Amino acid sequence: MASVPVIPDSYNHVLAELECLDPLLSALRLDSSRLKCTCIDVSKRWLALGSSGGGLNLIQKDGWKQRLFLTHKEGAISRVACCLHDEDYVAVATSQGLVVVWELNQERRGKPERIYVSSEHKGRKVTALCWDTAALRVFVGDHVGKVSAIKINTSKQGKAAATFVMFPVQIITTVDSRVVQLDYLDGRLLISSLTRTYLCDTEREKFWKIGNKERDGEFGACFFPVGKNSGNQQPLIYCARPGSRMWEVNFDGEVQSTHQFKQLLSSPPLPVVTLRQDPHYTGSSCSPQSLSFSKLLYLTEHCVVTWTERGIYIFLPQSVQVLLWSEVKDIQDIAVHKSELFCLHTNGKVVHLSLMLVDRCVERLMRRGFWTLAARVSCLFQNSIVSCRARKNLPLDKLEHLKSQLDASTQQDLTVQLEELISKLEPLDSACSSRRSSISSHESFSVLDSGIYRVISRRGSQSDEDSCSLHSQTFSEDERLKEFPVHHEDEQLELENVSHASVVVEPDRNETFLPFSIPLSFRSPSPLVSLQAVKESVSSFVRKTTEKIGTLHISPESRGKHEAKDDEQLPELTLSPVASPQEEKESESQNCQLTQEDSLRDLKTATAETIAKLQDPLVLLEPQCMRRVLQEWLVYLEEKFTKEHSALSVKKSKTVCAEEQKPVLEENLQVAPADRDPVDKQSGILEDCLEKENTDEIPVSKTTCENGSDVPGPLGRGFRVSPPCVIDPDVLKDLVELTTLCFELRVFSCGSGEAEEGSEGSLPPAASGTLACRFLRSYFFLLDLKRVKQCIITTCATCPNVWETYIAGLKELTCHSPVALAMENEDMLKILKLLHDLGPWDDSPLLLAHAQRLYEKFGETALWPLIKFHPSILPSDIKQLCRNDPAHFLAYLDSLVKSKPEDKRSFLLRSLLQPESVRLDWLCLAVSHDAPQRANTVDEEGNPRPRSHLFTWGYSQLILLLIKLPADFVMKEKMADICKSHGFWPGYLFLCLELDRRREAFTNIVHLDDLGLLNGEDGSIPDTIEEWKFVLRLARDHSTAVHQHSPRNGNAVSNGGPSCPDCITVENVALLLAKAIGPNRALPLLQECGLTLELSERFTGVCEILRIAEKRQRALIQSMLERCDRFLWSQQA
Repeated sequence: MASVPVIPDSYNHVLAELECLDPLLSALRLDSSRLKCTCIDVSKRWLALGSSGGGLNLIQKDGWKQRLFLTHKEGAISRVACCLHDEDYVAVATSQGLVVVWELNQERRGKPERIYVSSEHKGRKVTALCWDTAALRVFVGDHVGKVSAIKINTSKQGKAAATFVMFPVQIITTVDSRVVQLDYLDGRLLISSLTRTYLCDTEREKFWKIGNKERDGEFGACFFPVGKNSGNQQPLIYCARPGSRMWEVNFDGEVQSTHQFKQLLSSPPLPVVTLRQDPHYTGSSCSPQSLSFSKLLYLTEHCVVTWTERGIYIFLPQSVQVLLWSEVKDIQDIAVHKSELFCLHTNGKVVHLSLMLVDRCVERLMRRGFWTLAARVSCLFQNSIVSCRARKNLPLDKLEHLKSQLDASTQQDLTVQLEELISKLEPLDSACSSRRSSISSHESFSVLDSGIYRVISRRGSQSDEDSCSLHSQTFSEDERLKEFPVHHEDEQLELENVSHASVVVEPDRNETFLPFSIPLSFRSPSPLVSLQAVKESVSSFVRKTTEKIGTLHISPESRGKHEAKDDEQLPELTLSPVASPQEEKESESQNCQLTQEDSLRDLKTATAETIAKLQDPLVLLEPQCMRRVLQEWLVYLEEKFTKEHSALSVKKSKTVCAEEQKPVLEENLQVAPADRDPVDKQSGILEDCLEKENTDEIPVSKTTCENGSDVPGPLGRGFRVSPPCVIDPDVLKDLVELTTLCFELRVFSCGSGEAEEGSEGSLPPAASGTLACRFLRSYFFLLDLKRVKQCIITTCATCPNVWETYIAGLKELTCHSPVALAMENEDMLKILKLLHDLGPWDDSPLLLAHAQRLYEKFGETALWPLIKFHPSILPSDIKQLCRNDPAHFLAYLDSLVKSKPEDKRSFLLRSLLQPESVRLDWLCLAVSHDAPQRANTVDEEGNPRPRSHLFTWGYSQLILLLIKLPADFVMKEKMADICKSHGFWPGYLFLCLELDRRREAFTNIVHLDDLGLLNGEDGSIPDTIEEWKFVLRLARDHSTAVHQHSPRNGNAVSNGGPSCPDCITVENVALLLAKAIGPNRALPLLQECGLTLELSERFTGVCEILRIAEKRQRALIQSMLERCDRFLWSQQA
């Protein structure tokens, strides 16, 4: 028998056509060539079918029995939309562009009636209809981009409601191209056109463009409501993009990320379960599909459905997964309600599909008696059916019954395949049967839905042997576990990490010798779960103990004792009673504990005294006094932590350099007796090792120092990221405060003169940075990481190694994080999704370590998705990550600012400028990247070149935002100097006006030779007569040779009047003067400056026109005043 391809177990959903609508269409006479279905919509109660003859058929979904027929003489039905929150209303668009709203009057059992007909889109093709989710309002979009809203007045509201709605039709907006799709949710209207998607707040009448990149073609967009358990999370928006992509957008219209489905769509299509033909699955992958999703529809709680001319595609966009895709040809439109899909084909045919789990589909088929189809679906999706999730709906007895319904003579191949499926289910049930037999015969039991066995005793009492049967069953299941080929990646990884401490559990071991307290119910859902719980707990204990002992190296004498004991007692079993005398261990642990308490007592006393001293205002307000107090306290801190760890580090370095032997952690792992807690035993081992290491002082060899870190200090490149002993939380809080204060005041050591000088700031930056790195490594577990990060950014900018050390510590702290493990094999989207799921991060510095890993692996492309993690990651953090390539930081900052609406960008940028000096650094970066060459904007004398302000600057928006934020006088002067030196003249002119350097601004405007800069929008028009005289003299001195011979940018051609209306000439400035103060006052001023000879007849003609216009304006004002006066007098009479 040829093998049949089996669908992978990752697919557990299927599209099924369980009922055929062809008889319904035939009864409605919508299957003929003259009359066919043209549009479709669905609600909880109705299936609406519009026809080419102008009729609307409303079929009740419950039994397909009741139907309404609404006729329209305005042409064929092109669109139909049912109101979901009140199913008594239906909106219909006709081929003539009319929109008709019907009230069905089903509650009062009356006749349907038209309550409104809108002709706003008459003569146009209506392309989209959408109902408000709360009010009775319909949104309409047509092929020219016009979007309107129809407010409905109904008989339910009463006649008085009509007085409140004077204009039932409201024009929402007109977009740039045809409306492809409309969607509405919670006061927001989503408009998708051929070029882009728009978000409209219909209450406040605000509009946003979603994203910066346009597209060309039919691409849909839809809202994605959050689930019931999502708390206060806002809904999302998904917008289709070219190449099988989607934008994920928040409810404010900000693009969060781009999801790519092209490669995911290379999987083979799943068959549609239908009675028309047997399901067929090839199993061969197809090429990646680059598709355009013309519409997006929200389906059930987590899915988005779309379609093309090839098939139907259902996505899980939040997790960037393809739930399934199936080949369904020639789809014109789809209407969805919950998990139901009603597909309208181009030939007018309607197909009803349901999205359901495979096991439920098989159960539904069996319930309806479609045995052959149920068997074929079971065999195709056997991997999903074998899984535990499907066992409740499809237990073994149901599959046996299904097999019995097949004809063994004509369906032999199908019967064999079904028997193979049943055989895969038998091991689990046979294990269950053996588990049932293990219960004594005097007990009866029943299996609950959750898998728990409920045991009912038939006798009044039970022997001790029966009461202990649970323990024996638990261990007897160990051998049954070997029969099941179970492979869990997480468990394999964990067991590989502790392979040196393998766990062997003997079935005849008594219960009193169990070293772990594992909460076990009477019966787990399966014997596998029970035994896996034991193994997981053992593995967790071994792993935690390994991590704590991994940095300690036991002395050769003690190691020899342990090796000898292990050779005598445990060649392969690692979990056994400890062989050393208990009295000796108790005395050693007591001595260790006393020594630890003594050293901590001194540190506690010194910490309390230091905090009291720092509260003295004379000390608190004097940094030098604070440094001296902290240096005195640092003696106790180093004595407690640094010296102890130094001895351990020396022995570790010697062991590594000599390569005498590899650490064998399982030889040091001993299990406590039954009367002692494992945690106490573990801490006792740690204390013993710590005491022995402290008593053995071994000098550091030259080889060890040469092979160690170049950073001086006891730790080399190692970090201490966790306390070496248990510290009281209150004491730990004080230690963190003082240690962080030491770092902020640069008190890095207490003994040497170099340290004291370095703490006062007299050491060179390199040496100070080296001390800071050593301090970070020594006391990383005692530092407030947020304050330390801010201190490094503000005070250690010249020492990049300090930031590198800080990041290295964060990486060490997060080395076992799931994100760090996924960084090796996963792609960027999966890593970002994992980061998002592990949130919220708030302002945790640990996120920086993951951001650094992402940037190191993926480069600049990893910075764009980090925008959605703001403010957990700030631009100052990104600047440190990209310090070797400032252009990457600049692109990130620009994208971050542009991700906000325009009215919020200034507020965001102002919040990021901490400290204020950062503004100058960012401004220098912005004017020096993606900018025109300085030779093209500034001439040899430092003046602007003509029209050089028209050059394109890549970060012009960011530059203008930076210089327009409020600032003091000194800051504005510095920004003006930066803009002038780089030739960014728009910003320089703005700052000159802000600094009241008006004459300097006018001088540069004349050099730029653009009359448009002398306008009133930004306040650059002269205010006084003296300023007008100054500008006129500048224009006179501005020789015509500059306009004719100098290189120019823009559309300036030559000097003169009509041929160069926007150049700065005497005549153009004189005309501007006449418009500003009037021609009668302008002529005397021009005569006073001796400029009347340079004026042409054009100036005289314009002045005459201005005089006439002024007279007419005065006459008009006089006439209006007289009319008002007569009206007021008439009202008094």
